[in-house]
Amino acid sequence: MKKRLFILAIIIFISACSVEDELNLVDSESNNDEMGDEVTEDDHITDNADPEQDKKETNEESEASNQFSLNFDIDLSQYANESSEWGEFVTGVKTELDTDEQVVALTFDACGGPYGSDIDEQLIEFLIDNDIPATLFINKTWIEANADLFMELASNPLFQIENHGTEHVPLSIDGKEAWGIKGTSSHEEIVAEVVENHQFITNLTGKEPTLFRSGTAFYDEVAVEIVNDLGVEVVNFNILGDAGGTYSSEQVKNALLGAQNGSIALLHMNQPNSGTAQGVIEAVPLLQEQGFEFVLLEDYDLK
Repeated sequence: MKKRLFILAIIIFISACSVEDELNLVDSESNNDEMGDEVTEDDHITDNADPEQDKKETNEESEASNQFSLNFDIDLSQYANESSEWGEFVTGVKTELDTDEQVVALTFDACGGPYGSDIDEQLIEFLIDNDIPATLFINKTWIEANADLFMELASNPLFQIENHGTEHVPLSIDGKEAWGIKGTSSHEEIVAEVVENHQFITNLTGKEPTLFRSGTAFYDEVAVEIVNDLGVEVVNFNILGDAGGTYSSEQVKNALLGAQNGSIALLHMNQPNSGTAQGVIEAVPLLQEQGFEFVLLEDYDLK
């Protein structure tokens, strides 16, 4: 019961914060300064507790929590406290499109924070100029650093926007690390890592993410089960496209040219100094010559 209440507390807290509060904090503070220290009769009225008003606000918060399709009625105490799997391809993670058609899904992560809040403009321009659809997994910190650009990408039908987490950490029930990044350390932290950015993206775009990829793309199988039970699919890859932006352009091109029917490629859109853009630019026309079509993840079932 306590763990169910914890999930509800996360939802109410996030829903109570409007998008304007998230992205226009400076403007809000400026307006408050202009108002000065005037005290009105209404200010004194709000000092007195009003049970009816409190009840109304509680109902509004509950309604706000119900505007998302996520399954918040899960009991976290039902999940194991120990895991037996750890990595990118644990039980429950999707890695391919469920099709025999000659299609490839390009997916790009935007990690944010110390892992990079930049934008690879050359890459994005190439995708747009050549009508190449792509699924973008975007972290909350990256969105906050690139609010206007995020909205441009989200409004472009070429791009599918999905959830790359709130703090960009691996999903673990006990704090396992991947690539030097400490993961979540409890069932509750797993939920928070997914839900906060899920609701943030939904509030901004009006469209809920349906997919999740963690920071580092590492999980244990219990974490994946929790995310799936929230109503979200966990998606990784079967083509390591740029190894976190460390590949040369030649390595990126060669990785992509290994595509098979239904492949999902993992690359990055936040590393402009990497070889990703040039590798993609070189590989895409070659794949098209072979007969491959580029698609969004939402176009197919996943396996």
